Amino acid sequence: MAEDVVRKRVVVRGRVQGVFFRDTCREQARLVGVGGWVRNRGDGLSVEAVFEGPAEAVRRLVAWCHHGPPRAFVEAVDVTDESPEGDTTFRVR
Repeated sequence: MAEDVVRKRVVVRGRVQGVFFRDTCREQARLVGVGGWVRNRGDGLSVEAVFEGPAEAVRRLVAWCHHGPPRAFVEAVDVTDESPEGDTTFRVR
């Protein structure tokens, strides 16, 4: 039986801009086969991402967001459930 597709919106706050968070996030998403996007937010202190795909793969990406790439310092991660929209590719916005 195929695993359910889920969609999560994640806002990560801390030292997450200027540390290759978006690019590394894209690499991680492609490794686990998750669609969606990631972008810096205008506040200069946070990154927003949407992950859509198999529940376990999305769970792994959300867990990765709690630490991010080596130069990041994550202070908080907010996660919101959303309805799947059919995203199958992952991109940096």
